[in-house]
Order: sequence, then C-alpha cells, then structure tokens
Amino acid sequence: MPYFDAASSAPLHPVARQALLAALDEGWADPSRLYREGRRARLLLDAAREAAAEAVECRPDELVFTPSGTRAVHDGIAGALAGRRRAGRHLIVSAVEHSSVLHAAAAHEADGGTVTEVPVDRTGRVAPGAYAAALRDAPGGVALACLQSANHEVGTLQPVAEAAEECAAADVPLLVDAAQSLGWGPVEGNWSLLTASAHKWGGPAGVGLLAVRKGVRFRTVQPADERESGRSPGFENLPAIVAAAASLRAVRAEAAAEAERLRGLVERIRARVPELVPDVEVVGDPERRLPHLVTFSCLYVDGEALLHELDRAEFSVSSGSSCTSSTLTPSHVLRAMGVLSEGNVRVSLPRGTAEADVDRFLEALPGVVAGVRERLGAPKPAEAADPAPEPEPEPDELVVDSLGKRCPIPVIELAKVIGEVPVGGVVTVLSDDEAARLDIPAWCEMRGQTYEGERPAERGVAYRVRRRA
Repeated sequence: MPYFDAASSAPLHPVARQALLAALDEGWADPSRLYREGRRARLLLDAAREAAAEAVECRPDELVFTPSGTRAVHDGIAGALAGRRRAGRHLIVSAVEHSSVLHAAAAHEADGGTVTEVPVDRTGRVAPGAYAAALRDAPGGVALACLQSANHEVGTLQPVAEAAEECAAADVPLLVDAAQSLGWGPVEGNWSLLTASAHKWGGPAGVGLLAVRKGVRFRTVQPADERESGRSPGFENLPAIVAAAASLRAVRAEAAAEAERLRGLVERIRARVPELVPDVEVVGDPERRLPHLVTFSCLYVDGEALLHELDRAEFSVSSGSSCTSSTLTPSHVLRAMGVLSEGNVRVSLPRGTAEADVDRFLEALPGVVAGVRERLGAPKPAEAADPAPEPEPEPDELVVDSLGKRCPIPVIELAKVIGEVPVGGVVTVLSDDEAARLDIPAWCEMRGQTYEGERPAERGVAYRVRRRA
C-alpha cells in the first residue's frame, strides 16, 4: 500500500533503525555520570550533537535536543520572548505557520503580548519586504519574528534569507521552523533560532532540535536542570537522539539525487491531475517548493470522504480540508492563501517512492473523485459548460438555503443554480458553515463568477454571487 504522507511523518530510515538498535545496547547509561558506561553514553550524545549541528550549520553548543519538534517551537518562542522582554512584547509570525507556532502566539497574546500575522499570496508565500513592513508598523517593540522555511500543507518555500536580513536590520531575532525542509538541506540566511523534528526526515519520533545562535538573548521559562544547557530538562532519550542524528546525516547525503527524482514524480502529478479530474486547482508555488510535496483541491468533494475512498484504494494521503471531524473549520493555511479548502489532498512522497505507485495513484484518482461527487449530488462538468443566456436589464436574485449543511454542500447547491439566473443576476447562499466563508469566494475565482461579499443573516451568513457568464 503506497504511503504518500511523508510530510506528516516519514518512514523510519534504515540508518535510523540500525543506529537505534546499536544505541539501545551502548547508550542506556546516564551521560552526566563519570563512570565508564556514563562516559560511553556521553561520547554518543556529543557525537550526535556534532552531527546534527553540522547539518543545521551551527555550533554544537548552540544546539539542544528536545522531546519533540513542537516542544522545540514552544521553548524557542517562549525563551526568546522572555529573554527580550525589555525590547518589547510584540511577536511577528506568518499567517501560514505550523499550528505549534500559532498556539505559542495565542499563549503570548493571552499573557498580554501582541502579535502581527504577515499575510501571504495565493501560492502561500510571504512577499518580499513583508517582514520589514511588519517590523516598521509594529505597535510596540518587537521581541521576536517567526517564519517557516517551507509550508507543511502546500510545500511553498519561504524567503527566509530575505526575512532574516530584514529582521537583522531591525535588531530582531528570527526563529525558523525548519521541520519540513531540514532533511533536504540547510536553511539559508542569517537566522537566529531554528527548530526541527526528527520524524519528518525519517528519524524516530520524540526528538526535536532547538538551535539558538550565540548572542541571542534567551531565558528558559520552564524549570531548568543541568541537562541540554538547561534548555530541555529531563533525561535524554539517547538511543532516539543517536538515531535522529545518524538518519539526518544519511538523508542529507542522499538529498540531491532523491530530490531530483521525486521532483520529477511530483511534476507528473501536478500536470496530470488537472487533465484527469475536472474542476481541480493545484495549489502552492509551482517552482519554489519542496521537491516531494504537491497539494490540490477538488471542487464538490468532501476532503475526508475523498481520503477514505483513497485509503480503500490503498493510497495513504493527507488533507488540509476544511471539514475536519474535530473542528469543522477551514485550514488556516488555505484560508490565508484564499484558495479552495474543500476536497483538499496533500501528496507527500517519501524517499524511495516507486514511479509505478505514482502511476497507479493517477489511474485511481479520477474514478475515486467521480464516485464521491456522484454520492454528494455534485453537478456534472457538462452542466457547467452550458452556454449562458443573454443578459437581462434587471438582474434576478435567487436565494439558496444551505443552513445546517456542511462543506461542500453549500458550494454544490450554488453551482447547481447559478445557471438559473441570467448573466448579471445574483445568487445569495445562506450558510452557517464556517468553510463557506473561504470556499464560496474560491469557487467564484475558479469558475469566473463575481463574489460580492457577505452580510449577516437572521441565521448564519448570506454570501452574494453575481453571475458573469
């Protein structure tokens, strides 16, 4: 069964498995002790730190191991904010950061701090000069800025080097979440703090990295002990750390060749999916992106239903779809980009993915999407291609009541009736589904219709769409 969700967690690399088994025998002792077994454990820990620091391109004494990538993010943000409290209490993040960064930002706001979210374009990329503008317009002194190296949902690479220069000019440290990119290469630019997570590159789960450059004011917020420079207390999981460092070195040695191979497979998916499946938008930057990841959104399809059907067809993929069972809210990444949230599929190929598996996925996808659309009663492509009638002097208005109906039903009902009003006529969709706020404008963008905005209704929200063709 092809596994196409490496962006969530990559399969354990063979080198990681070998190193883990060896370290279980050799690295079980306390590395802070001075007897023979402790000294042997300390040698393993120091070697792992040196290997990880070499990959990160920092000094070994600037890097500590944490229990997870999320822990590294939280500790990094909290420590930098605490260390620079005299400089100010303002935090700058991009609108598409990983949820761990946004959760840390929310905690900072709850504690009395302020936050600026830097917007992105339709590809999910921060514009050049955006961080300089955010620094200039900040309501108070800026303690820290954060920018991911690559987006976890759509694969877009961010201009980290440029943002780092903008932050350095303002004497503000920049924290980079490099979880998705570190296995492919070092992060360029004059960053100040960096975080990553081993299970993203094929290391074991439960190991994160936090690098803090010398000269960055940093104060550990949680109770500290003597381990990991006082920045990550508790007994180190030495076997997992050794496996994480060994696998990072291994994947980086393979990165150039594997990136070129996987980029070719992803290019095939990007090109073929819109040809094979009607009403599909491939999202993310087409050029400046991770080599192994592609995301596309299918109109008139519920993302979770699509994922279940692909799972039945023996393909493991992920989704940034709006209708997650836990929240029923749109993906914050897709919302910030202004693209369709319904029917969202993320394919992230692990190292070693076979070309034949990609071909089988492309063969299976059209039938899976068509089956889900048929069950949901979506309009057929031919319906949308009907010629438009001549415009009338006074446009009619049609109201569609989609209250109580979840994504993608409001958009499906809009698509079914748009042809019933003349060109220039208006369809108003009543919906109380949060996803409609994102998906109806995105549908208008894809279908060439005019979105005229929203207004509160007696129940839910009224979304106005004017027919252009």
